[in-house]
Amino acid sequence: MDGFLFQAIIYLAAAIICVPIAKKLGMGSVLGYLLAGIIIGPYLLGFIGEEGEDIMHFAEFGVVMMLFLVGLELEPAKLWQMKSMITKIGLSQVLLTTLAFFGLMVSFGFSWQIALAVSMSLSLSSTAIVLQSLKEKNQLDSAAGKNSFAVLLMQDIAVIPILAILPLLVVTVEVVSSDHHTSPMDQFPGWIQTLLVIGAVGLVVILGRYAIVPILRVIAKTRLRELFVASALLIVVGIAFLMELVGLSPALGTFLAGVVLANSEFKHELESDLDPFKGLLLGLFFIAVGASINFGLISEQAGLIFSITFGILLVKTLILIGIGKYAKLGTDQNLIFALGLSQVGEFSFVTYSFASQLQIIDKPTTEMLMAITALSMTLTPLFILINERLVLPRVGTLEKSEKEPDKVDEKHGVILVGFSHFGSTVGRFLRANGINATILDNDSDRVDLLRKMGFKVYYGDATRADLLESAGAHEAKILISAIDSPETNLILVETVKKHFPNLELMIRAKNRVDAFELMELDVPNIYREHLESSVRLGKDVLIKMGFRSHTVQRLAQSFIKYDEEALKELVKIKHDKKEYISAVRKQIEMQEQLLSSELNRKFTLNDQAWDSEIMKGR
Repeated sequence: MDGFLFQAIIYLAAAIICVPIAKKLGMGSVLGYLLAGIIIGPYLLGFIGEEGEDIMHFAEFGVVMMLFLVGLELEPAKLWQMKSMITKIGLSQVLLTTLAFFGLMVSFGFSWQIALAVSMSLSLSSTAIVLQSLKEKNQLDSAAGKNSFAVLLMQDIAVIPILAILPLLVVTVEVVSSDHHTSPMDQFPGWIQTLLVIGAVGLVVILGRYAIVPILRVIAKTRLRELFVASALLIVVGIAFLMELVGLSPALGTFLAGVVLANSEFKHELESDLDPFKGLLLGLFFIAVGASINFGLISEQAGLIFSITFGILLVKTLILIGIGKYAKLGTDQNLIFALGLSQVGEFSFVTYSFASQLQIIDKPTTEMLMAITALSMTLTPLFILINERLVLPRVGTLEKSEKEPDKVDEKHGVILVGFSHFGSTVGRFLRANGINATILDNDSDRVDLLRKMGFKVYYGDATRADLLESAGAHEAKILISAIDSPETNLILVETVKKHFPNLELMIRAKNRVDAFELMELDVPNIYREHLESSVRLGKDVLIKMGFRSHTVQRLAQSFIKYDEEALKELVKIKHDKKEYISAVRKQIEMQEQLLSSELNRKFTLNDQAWDSEIMKGR
């Protein structure tokens, strides 16, 4: 009863039972997964693992998948925009925390090599726990959320130099015992291992740019989604294996690969294909952390371990509160920021193992550090819950409190989602012509403002099938999406196609890239937000240059028609850059020839009437 299938059943059953209970009690899914791991782990029910051995393999791959997707979100341009927050907030957290723990450990008599290795590891926080908690509580866009993300991003980047520094801390090379885990890097001196770390990182970057993207283009031409999913998984597993082969963190390698691929045309496909795996594997990661807590060790040295754990949480919290004050965060946001990042993170498991492998820290110390880290990760959701329930109500109001969706009390033939500048123009035009629409928007501040201006707008997330149903999606004829976010539009399209196939979709697209993604989902009516206004500007230029009004109107309509027809052909080859560029050039030449012949053709009598001097400019 200890085979793979039995363990899979235990993991999944524990999650299905514990997580809904935790959510019902207001504790969040993270704590639910951790409790599930503790209950089924080797120290309680004993369903999985022998004293925690091999359980962290599940955790490793959960983090690997998560870090790859986090990397995909980090386009270089976005990183550059965040550079000030990353360096001022993120870098100061890593340096100050490392310095504080280094000083404490040296004062307690540890060698500076051990102190530096451990203090760098303790400076890291859990990307998985923090991002999951912020996402569940809808706080990613709050001041605390943005600053937390900057810190986590800096920590993920900092892992590279940490792993490069660790081999340099080895002062003597001892004979490794037969039961000690080795890697191919062990045979080299510390400085060569550092070069290998840097070389492996460079190899991942080169592979991502010059090998993975061309391979994905070939796979995309097959138009088999299951093959593309397999390719995405192969990329993650392959890079993880490559990094593990040279003794480095697989999660670090996939994070870098994600950053490299963030600007590729496959970004959204990779995200959508891997997201279901990420959610499941993250749950397994939290379960594995809970199951890996060495309660035997904790019970033997309970006072010492709990004292160290609470001491680490306190030191990190105080440092983060100071950084939050510097960043001018309000008291409520500062508490969310500081408590959320106070634990020791999953990357620390990797740095402990690497330091142990290099014999910088011994096995008993490594086991104690791992127990402390897992315990800190388990306690953090509890502290966050206490902060939310007992502290925040007394110190202020959250910057962005989660609001329940409105009850929709009207039903129309048209549902309009998103009522910012684009959507409000569409809505006003429809209303002026006697067409009423049920309007939904997910920005509570904008909804309040629009209601004061006289618009009937309902607050809620339109990607939720239950909200669309309450808005009359089963009886409506048309759903218009004027949402600015391409990612949200894709989710909305999938929701509508699954639950409300009766609705005709009319979707806003920011540009050709977004239009291509919508076309691949078989959306029939796509409206690129800059196409009409760009052509309108061109029309005005032609009129000012002496062209007749009716002629210009006909030319503009023909241009839009040809451009939309060309789009249907180009979407088929969008992954083949060379073929795509060649096709675009041919389409432009053909378009210009067609418009030229349209301009030079003999006008009918009606055309001449429209183009007479009297009608010129009208």
